[in-house]
Amino acid sequence: MPYVNIKVTKESVTKEQKAALIERTTEMLVEVLGKDPSTTFVVIDEVDLDNWGIGGAQVTELRKMRAPPH
Repeated sequence: MPYVNIKVTKESVTKEQKAALIERTTEMLVEVLGKDPSTTFVVIDEVDLDNWGIGGAQVTELRKMRAPPH
């Protein structure tokens, strides 16, 4: 009974993209591990950019620093 948790930043991930992630992740587990798709769970969490950190900084702040000047 695999459980896969996919975390993505909350930035316009469409319903169709989420469906594709769920479908293809399930297919991978069937192909690679021989798992039963009816007992394979895939959960997608969308995380606000303020709640996602890289190298000690929030993604929102990192992007501000990397943004080209206007």
